[in-house]
Amino acid sequence: MTYQEALAWGRYIDRYGSLHTGRRLEAGSALVALQTHRLGGGMAELLDFMPHEQRLGLSLERAMNEWR
Repeated sequence: MTYQEALAWGRYIDRYGSLHTGRRLEAGSALVALQTHRLGGGMAELLDFMPHEQRLGLSLERAMNEWR
């Protein structure tokens, strides 16, 4: 694999997520669970149903907007 190919795969993974089959299955299942939850009136987020994914930290600007 050339360096350019590795960079291209890195960009793909950054954009679309892991290529790991288990993670892809988890994401699909989480999407179904989220839709079912929201039909019942819930306000959960997708990451609430994905235990192996990590939440990104809040940026200063986003935190300031949420606290206002």
